[in-house]
Amino acid sequence: MTRSRQAASEAGEGPSTKTRRRWVFALAAIAVAAAGVGLAGWAADGSGADTTVKKTTKVRTVAVVRTDLSNEMELSGTLGYGSTRSVQASASGRVTWLPAPGAKVERNEQLYRVDDRPVLVFYGSTPLFRRLDTRGLVGRDIKVVVDNLRALGYDIGSQPAVGSTVRRAAAPASEPPAANAPTAPGAQTSGAPDGKNDEAGAPTPDAPEKTPAASAPEETKVKEGDGVLTAELMDAVKRWQTAGGAAATGVLDAGDIVVTQGAVRVSSVKAQIGADATAGELLTLTATTKSVSVPVDALDMGSIKQGAKVTIKLPDASTAPGKVSVISTVVQSEEAASGGAAGPAKVSVTVSLDRTGAGKVADIDSAAVQVQFAGQTKKGVLAVPVGALLALSEGGYAVQVENGPLLAVKVGMFAKGIVEVTGTGIKEGIKVVTTS
Repeated sequence: MTRSRQAASEAGEGPSTKTRRRWVFALAAIAVAAAGVGLAGWAADGSGADTTVKKTTKVRTVAVVRTDLSNEMELSGTLGYGSTRSVQASASGRVTWLPAPGAKVERNEQLYRVDDRPVLVFYGSTPLFRRLDTRGLVGRDIKVVVDNLRALGYDIGSQPAVGSTVRRAAAPASEPPAANAPTAPGAQTSGAPDGKNDEAGAPTPDAPEKTPAASAPEETKVKEGDGVLTAELMDAVKRWQTAGGAAATGVLDAGDIVVTQGAVRVSSVKAQIGADATAGELLTLTATTKSVSVPVDALDMGSIKQGAKVTIKLPDASTAPGKVSVISTVVQSEEAASGGAAGPAKVSVTVSLDRTGAGKVADIDSAAVQVQFAGQTKKGVLAVPVGALLALSEGGYAVQVENGPLLAVKVGMFAKGIVEVTGTGIKEGIKVVTTS
């Protein structure tokens, strides 16, 4: 919407942070969508004469109230190991070993076996996606190998610096076929009755078949986060393979390693011993530490901060300390029940437990809990619903007086869909347009 710059200039930025501005804009948009209300744009000619709402649909008004605000909340959550990750095999063969549900698997430990070859865990963020067999290969998957072998104590030598150019070794030339090699069934050996081939470049008794030339070397510039498959790194891979009882080839295939963010817990085992490894899901993984997932109404997110301390009420009525560790950036609406309206928009908040809290829930894999979010209280402040806020294109916020002008406001405390507002012309009892 086009906003009156005269109205916008009447207020400063206020104490709100960029994060809060982003949330208010998003929450106001959610409220508009939920109410199905459209507001026409406002125009200004510099005199402020034409700043009234031009209604395209019926809107609701609400009075500015003086009230006490508290952003303390107690919400329902689920204690568990967090979201699961599915694991599928990259290499074909038969499954010959699987871990037990609940097992913890750390770096360099086997996760499963295919054709009795162990598939091990490395830590990182990029999976192995190709065969690492050529000196001079560059990429983030190689950086995973570099980091893990270093962490395991292997000397991998020096790595080329970021910005340097690396030349990949030429691929080896393919071997020419043996003179007495059998011809594939059904293959045509010649287009001529005497067995000679008249096509250009084809072998004849007077012109023996040429050996294919090796591919030309490629040059790659090393970027931030890349690793380089050097001769020293390939030697380190050989030593690591020997220590694990594997053939010391210096080559890694994508199916040799499963890359995880850290140590993992086996949540469930899906496959059977002897099954085709690539036929489907083998197992699922979770984090090894417990946390609490709490769905929070999007309109209440202004009062929840990263790192904030919380109290978790456990099923046995005891409590455990925790803190907000992750706030999702995805806003999701609950699906509507049959014939009903969709539920309120929610944001997932993850609460982690400290050592004391983890000890109290050591014997609980999953449970419903209550989470108390500590907050603050303000008394006697002017407040409106969050849905009454309008984000101005030039920054800041405003409210629309019923049949009147836009009034720029500074936002303060948020609590349960209500926001503290101050500004010129903002007083108790005036009616403002709102979408919630």
